[in-house]
Parts: sequence; structure tokens; C-alpha cells
Amino acid sequence: MVRTTISYKDGHIYEFSPDIDPIYTAEDGESLTFETIDSLNKEIQSDDDLLDSIPEEVNAATGPVAVEGAEPGDVLKVEIEDVRVNEAQGRVVTAPGFGLLQDNDEIQHPFTRITPVDESTETIEYDGIDVPIEPVIGTIGVATESETISTLTPHDHGGNLDTTDMTGGTTAYFPVFQEGGLLAMGDSKAAMADGEMCGTGSEIGTDIDVTVSVIDDPETSIERPLIRTPDAWKTIASAETLEDAVALANEDLIDLLAAEHGMTPTEAYTFSSLVGGLEISQVVDPLVTVRNACPAEYLSVPF
Repeated sequence: MVRTTISYKDGHIYEFSPDIDPIYTAEDGESLTFETIDSLNKEIQSDDDLLDSIPEEVNAATGPVAVEGAEPGDVLKVEIEDVRVNEAQGRVVTAPGFGLLQDNDEIQHPFTRITPVDESTETIEYDGIDVPIEPVIGTIGVATESETISTLTPHDHGGNLDTTDMTGGTTAYFPVFQEGGLLAMGDSKAAMADGEMCGTGSEIGTDIDVTVSVIDDPETSIERPLIRTPDAWKTIASAETLEDAVALANEDLIDLLAAEHGMTPTEAYTFSSLVGGLEISQVVDPLVTVRNACPAEYLSVPF
């Protein structure tokens, strides 16, 4: 398959906004490769390189790419076929004022640990311990409806979702707020746990193979990102508190279940309490992100 490569060298953004300009326009159904740079722009190359604060420009997102035919109210479908690391090492760091335990006096802030890549075993190495490479796209999203939002922050457009399911084999769906959708992505990790507790995973550059297509006039509209993993549908929501985020994710799942099964909101709510499952994506960004997972046997394609 012939793919056009979109590189961070061609263009990248540090903010999602309503008026970002595309660096490329893709055909509906076109396959692309996004080349990304690590979230810290290659500034951290050894254990001695420390992050005294979170940079103003962080999480460079390659793009944006417009998709022909995408209009507000549509859904942008992004099939993530493969995510591959494209450099020999990652880096995991702490920074003052950032991370789940930023106020814990026993935790060093700042701190850096380089994580070399072993291609033969498909692992990274942390202090002599091998960790499987399971690449994750940290930041992925589309142009916003009205606000300008940093690539450090997640919201309804996507952005810094830091969701471990955002990887090869997942299909992501985003609400389209602006003509063309305007997709951008970056901030990848070679490995990252749910929660991203210290504020980073193993930050690394990647090559991401995707196919983009437009779902026009969808039967079921979405207000926030939705993903289909090999086994489940998962709603994704971000808010200031976990309680608010899980409520949004649950409400989104209720809408899908009600549309699928002809249920009332109350019926879908109680059914979600039987088949849904709350998962934490990240708890360290300006907003926290969660997902509500429903096994695929209870939901078909909602569009």
C-alpha cells in the first residue's frame, strides 16, 4: 500500500484551535503515515538532562491534516493500523509541579531516566529491567469547536488523552467541529501504564500508519472521542475531576446503548452498570481522562 508520509518536519502544532491551517489534505479513505517527534522535542538525551519545568511548547502534534468532505456534525474515523518507535531510546521524567505525586518530598523533581530500545527483543530497558514496547499515541485530536486548547490538555476534541488503547488495532472516532476535521497527533510513548502517574511514559518518536475516512450524517452523533478496540467500544471523556469525567463517559455510553437496543435512558443506565467498565487513562494533565468500556457483543457500529 502506498502511503503519504506526514512528518513533524512538514508541520506540527502545540495548540488545537478552530482556525488551524492544514499542512495536507487527504482524500476520504486515504492511508497515511504520521511521523512524530517525542513530546520533549529531543531536548532530553541523557539521565543528566533534567526538566526544571514543563515547557510552554510541549507535545508537538504532527499535522494538522484535513480530510476531504468532513463537515461539522460528521464523525472522523481514524483506523490506527500500526505504531512503530523510530528512535533508539525513550525517556521518562519528572518535573517540579507536575505528576500525581508532585508534592511528595520523597520523590525527586526533576528526574530523568533514559530507556534504551532493544529491537531484537522489542523491549525498552529501565535499570536493567526489560519492559515490552507497546507504543501509545499520547496526543491525538481534531480542531476544536470554539476554544484554543494546548496539546498538553485533553478535551472533547481529543488532544492529550494519554490512553493506552490509542494504538495499533484500534479505530478512533472524533466529532468534527471544523471543515476538514483537521487531525493531528504526537506525544507517543514506547510504554505507558494506565494513569501515567509520574506525568510521562517512555516518551519517544514514532511512525503511525492510519487510514482516515468521513462518516457523514451519522445516525448516532458523538460529542467526544470514541474508540473501538479488538474487544470493546470505549467512550472517552476528560474533566477537572475523575467524578465529572466518569459521569460524562457513562452518559456517552448510555446514549450508545439506548440507540442500539431501543432502551430508555434509565434502562441504558442500569444496563451500563452490568456491562460497562470504568478505566483510568491519565490523572496528571490539566484535565483527567477516563474511558468506559463495553464489550463489543453489546454494541454494533453506531454510525
